[in-house]
Amino acid sequence: MKIVLKCKRGSAERANRRARGHTFAEVLVAAGILGFMGTSLYAAFSAGFCLIQSTRENLRATQIMMQKLESVRLFTWSQVCDTTDYLKSTFTEVYDPLGGKQGTRGATYTGSVTASVPAAGELPEAYRTNMRTITVSLSWTNNSGADAIVHQRKMTTRVARYGMQNYIWGN
Repeated sequence: MKIVLKCKRGSAERANRRARGHTFAEVLVAAGILGFMGTSLYAAFSAGFCLIQSTRENLRATQIMMQKLESVRLFTWSQVCDTTDYLKSTFTEVYDPLGGKQGTRGATYTGSVTASVPAAGELPEAYRTNMRTITVSLSWTNNSGADAIVHQRKMTTRVARYGMQNYIWGN
């Protein structure tokens, strides 16, 4: 007994067409998907790098403000009240102080330091004049593409006349 398989004429043509390759429409769709994926990958990397740079600039701003506030802890009371020689009212820092040329130092941070007597009602009136509120404000510009974005940060602390500096300096 002999078994004979018969193929329809249409299925043989389809098999030949598959062996020949892809249609033009299939190639266009595949190229469009590949282009979209490549553009999406580039946009994701670009957004990631911008986010990392912004985070680094914020961290540097925090370091600068902490440096200013920590130095106040070592001042005597008369130095805290003196905003001309010790507690300078304005200052400028750069992102990378060890960067060689001016162009490689990164963002420029402009800051101000203010020392003020705490407002009435925040502390008991008898002790309020023996305290200073130290505020460090910082601003810098981040050039993200064509847009210039101005950032601002602020930190505040309090210093007491009979505080920690008396243990250090013995005043």
